[in-house]
Amino acid sequence: MLSNLDLIREFVQNSIQKKEVLLSNPCLTAQTVYKTNQLTVKAEGVIATVQLSNTLSEFWISPKSSQWELLNQALAEYSYLLKGKVDSRGFYQYQYCEVPKGYRMHCTQSVLLWRAWWKYRKYTLRPGIPLELLIRTRESWYPIRDLIISDGLLYIKTLGSEIALDSDDLVTWLSKIDLSSQN
Repeated sequence: MLSNLDLIREFVQNSIQKKEVLLSNPCLTAQTVYKTNQLTVKAEGVIATVQLSNTLSEFWISPKSSQWELLNQALAEYSYLLKGKVDSRGFYQYQYCEVPKGYRMHCTQSVLLWRAWWKYRKYTLRPGIPLELLIRTRESWYPIRDLIISDGLLYIKTLGSEIALDSDDLVTWLSKIDLSSQN
């Protein structure tokens, strides 16, 4: 039986390939209805949709779903990120975004970016611009220069701005792939 994350990954992969789906586990059901792939939670109803007839796959995801974090994780694995547009149902739009070569995309609570920062912050002490962690802002990727937690907020300093996030807020970021550990 597929775990929730595995079922969501299958839903995302089939939808990107414009294939119809029919998958189920005790919690989730993925099926095609009128050229639309839908993911439903038995107790919540439809939580994700994608039109198969559209040229580019765009996912629409309910932020109120119990599967919100798993959906974000799976979509990030396929380079889809939140665009910030909301439809009449309150669903958020996700579109494909090119990930720079040598990086892995993450869509996590900002507190997990904070944890990653502690691993990479030693690179900020070197001369030059640290490129180990990048964050998406103003439709582009920017290197993170510093992260500070104050009064329950995470302040992310980039080359051109500062972003303030609550610890539960979702944030899309990139980490450099460590090629030496892949051999």
